[in-house]
Amino acid sequence: MFEHINQNYEEVDFRNQDLRYGELISCTFHRCTFANGSLEEITTRNCRFVECNFRGASLNSSVHKESAFENCNFTEANLFVSKFEKCKMTGSDFSSANMDGITIFQGDWSYTNLRSARLVKQDLRGIKFFESDLTEANLEKADLRNCDLTRTMLAKAKLQGADVRGAKMNGVDFKAITIKGLRMDTEQAVLFSLSHGAKLN
Repeated sequence: MFEHINQNYEEVDFRNQDLRYGELISCTFHRCTFANGSLEEITTRNCRFVECNFRGASLNSSVHKESAFENCNFTEANLFVSKFEKCKMTGSDFSSANMDGITIFQGDWSYTNLRSARLVKQDLRGIKFFESDLTEANLEKADLRNCDLTRTMLAKAKLQGADVRGAKMNGVDFKAITIKGLRMDTEQAVLFSLSHGAKLN
């Protein structure tokens, strides 16, 4: 167990360090690498990670509150039962990451790569997914009410039983998604109809 407060790190290699059970408060990391590292049950609060590499890292049961992970690489990372509360994740890549049991409370996930992410039955209300890539993601029975899904890529996403009522969906390619079993509101139904050539007076 360790605690770092108000520390700044630039291009530091943390790959061989055991960071399990640690606590980071108001720290800043620029272009640091945590690739294949052990960060199980780590806690971050008000930290900022910019262009950091978490490829293959173990972040099981980690908790992040009001931290920012901007343009970070989480490819093949293990985020099993991790928690992100009011975090800014813009531009980060989650390709092939294990996101089973993850908890996401509010926050900004704009421009993220969440292709093929498994987010079944997740409570994702109010999250900003502006221009994110959720292609082929499994969102079955997910609660997406009041999300910002503006220009989000949802091609081939599994949306059976999902709820998008109140979500902003301007610019979404409705022709590329299957809406069977998807709970929509009137405004979204209009967008869907217009995308399929309907003319509304």
